[in-house]
Amino acid sequence: MPLTDPDRLFPPEPRLRDLARGLYESVQDLPIISPHGHTDPSWYARNTRFPNPAELFVVPDHYVFRMLVSQGITLDELGVPRADGSRSDTDPRAIWHRFAQNFHLFRGTPSAMWLDHSFEHVFGLDTLLTAATAEAYYDHIDAKLAEPEFLPRALYERFNIEVIATTDGALDDLAHHKAVAESGWTGRVVPTYRPDAVVDPEQDGFTANVTRLGEMTGEDTQTWAGYLAAHRARRAHFIAHGATASDHGHPIAHTADLNTQDAERLFNKALKGEATPDEADLFRGQMLTEMARMSLDDGLVMQIHPGSRRNHSAPVFDAYGRDKGFDIPGRTDYVGALKPMLDAVGMEPGLRVILFTLDETAYGRELAPLAGAYPALKLGPPWWFFDSYEGIKRFREATTETCGFYNTVGFNDDTRAFCSIPARHDVARRSDCAYLAGLVATGRLRQAEAEELAHDLSYRLAKEAYRL
Repeated sequence: MPLTDPDRLFPPEPRLRDLARGLYESVQDLPIISPHGHTDPSWYARNTRFPNPAELFVVPDHYVFRMLVSQGITLDELGVPRADGSRSDTDPRAIWHRFAQNFHLFRGTPSAMWLDHSFEHVFGLDTLLTAATAEAYYDHIDAKLAEPEFLPRALYERFNIEVIATTDGALDDLAHHKAVAESGWTGRVVPTYRPDAVVDPEQDGFTANVTRLGEMTGEDTQTWAGYLAAHRARRAHFIAHGATASDHGHPIAHTADLNTQDAERLFNKALKGEATPDEADLFRGQMLTEMARMSLDDGLVMQIHPGSRRNHSAPVFDAYGRDKGFDIPGRTDYVGALKPMLDAVGMEPGLRVILFTLDETAYGRELAPLAGAYPALKLGPPWWFFDSYEGIKRFREATTETCGFYNTVGFNDDTRAFCSIPARHDVARRSDCAYLAGLVATGRLRQAEAEELAHDLSYRLAKEAYRL
């Protein structure tokens, strides 16, 4: 018996289900465009086997371990590295058994659907993961990982990925991307410029990072003009390695447009470590506007991912560092926060700024009206906590009437969990087809239009929005 229902996520009413199924069948085999994510470029460069099932499914996936931690299992017991690189439990079988014994905790969540899809469609398993099946599961997956068909490049091709973007810091040398490009492999893996470490004065090591930025570019990053020139140089380096986008993960969406003298004074305070929290936020906001202007010049698509209150647990952050499951959504203002940047560049049709949110209340009130007016703006798909059937449905219901489909950019999977990529795109395609079926059934969309939209939402919009 299959782990996944072939009609999953389609409406229960027979006519709607038939409509949704027909739309889905027309797009289910389209190539995957993965324009934003966090897979490791070294996987594609080295093309060596994934170590074991625990390292593939549990240790790197904060969707998985945050749920287990919420039930009292420690990060040490799940093999998650501490901030100093040490690990308390490195026995992958023990980690896997803890995961299997608690797999029921994921019932009803997107993670359960992604995991079951991976188990069934990637590894050919057809029994439910439980404590009783844990050992057989582990042995089966581990044996498969030793086969050439399960190396990263082979899985990339099997998943029908046309292009995948990684997320890379401004100081990354992009050596793995260079190795992929020179390997003769036909897979397309492109970097994304993520400058947070050199634009956020509140990040540890900011001053040293800015100095390193200058060393890498030959620019004097102790001056405002040299600092901006160094960003331009690094962006050009990323573009030379295939980048088509930048990405900016700020606590809030605040932007600013200071004159040169005020910006320089603010930069000098940040560089000396003297910026107050409000000044640090002002500097980040100024840099969003500066990056938008740079995008007008070099063509990089700009992604803004605000609203995550990162590293909410101080003890977890102190012990394990960043990205350990304790980033929490927060209320985010867009209308006022984005106005300085939009006054400066929002009417530029050659600029493309993709807005994401973790504050769903902003979709209908702020984001859809903004994207429905400003030529520079597009809406990114539901992100992170809302990458789910219900999240996608709420997104479409809240935004379509105001900004339509064509001010959105399709889907991106935003994942570190490689085997979940086809599962996540499958959920997005099914969810969108279910929504389109409802529009057809209620006379708001013609069948032929729905078929074209299904293709656009699954493939074309992402490819065009990210200039891929």
